[in-house]
This record gives sequence, C-alpha cells and structure tokens, in this order.
Amino acid sequence: MSDPCVIFDLDGTLVDSETLGSQALLDMLPELGEPLSVISERYRGQRMANIMADVQERLGRNLPDNFENDYREYAASRIEAELKPMPGVLAMLKQLHLARCVASSAPKPKIQLALNVCGLAPFFGQDVFSCYEIEAWKPDPAIFLHAAQAMNVTSERCIVVEDSNVGVAAAVAAGMRVLRYDPAGSYMTTAQVRCFGHMDELLPLVIEYTS
Repeated sequence: MSDPCVIFDLDGTLVDSETLGSQALLDMLPELGEPLSVISERYRGQRMANIMADVQERLGRNLPDNFENDYREYAASRIEAELKPMPGVLAMLKQLHLARCVASSAPKPKIQLALNVCGLAPFFGQDVFSCYEIEAWKPDPAIFLHAAQAMNVTSERCIVVEDSNVGVAAAVAAGMRVLRYDPAGSYMTTAQVRCFGHMDELLPLVIEYTS
C-alpha cells in the first residue's frame, strides 16, 4: 500500500487569492456591476477561458484581444503586493508530516508566484501541478490523477483539500477522499465530502482519514 498524500488546491484554499482576482476583474470591468462577493463565488475555481466567455456573454460584447494578458499582469501585481495565506495555513503545513503537493487550475507561474509571496513554496518544492500543463481543467479529474501519478500514490490514498464546486467534483470523480475548506459554512458534509471551516481543523481530519 502506498503512503498517503495530501493534494491541495491553491486559490481560495492555501492562499486568499479568489478575492484579489475577482477585485482585479471588477477594477478592469466595473460595468459588471456586482458585489465582490458575488463575483468571487461565481468564478471560484473556474479557468480563465470560461470566465472570459461568461463575461463576454453577460456584457454582450467581445473583450479586447489583449484582455487576458492585461488582466493577468494586473492581478499578478496585486498578488505581489497584497496576497496572504489563508488563516492557519502556515501552522498547519509546519505540522503536516505527510507527502503533499499542489494541483491547481492556475498557470504554473501564477502558482509559483502565490506560493513564494506567501512563504509556502518550501513546503511543496517541485511538487506543484497545473491544469495548463495537461490541458485539462476541473471538474475533469485529470489534474488530480496526474498529481497522484507524479507523487507515486494511488487515488484511494489521496486526500484532496478543495474549496470550489468544480474542484470538489474533480476530486470525487478521481476516486479520492475530499476535505472541503468552507470557512463560510455554506455546504453540508456528505458521504463523499467532509467540510471544515478553519485550517486548525484539517490535521485531525487527515489523521482520521489515514489511520
């Protein structure tokens, strides 16, 4: 039997980037005219291509050809200046003595930037996987299966820590156990997905799953 591995999502799970990314979108497209909380929830965990398609449909016009690049540059500047890890993440990672990796829908440079800015990079080293590397995005389970293979662990020995609907769906489809980070208490624990509200609660749940 392979040793267990904890697979972390990045945005909204390890780092508080969902709000920054959504605020950057609103800054560039104020005509969306919705509260930050609504935008954040609408696009949580979504790939950029899907976000842009949805925005264009809602605005009834095409975005400029350079919009994605401009957005990514602006969002990166905000990440460098403002990004913080989620509460309790640093303490949790210091106490987590299992194999761990990151599997994110974000491009690899954004993942590395976020980990570096928040001081999390040393906890993961090279074990960072991006959907852009395999050209398959959540809720497709491919990124989690790819991470498991790279970490030399079977799916049933993986514990995925996620916050988004698409991420949870991908992890369930991959046949992995799921711990859903839900600080707002918006979701119910099910047979397949265990919810928790603070990173202080994660280690006991991981121990329970691996014992």
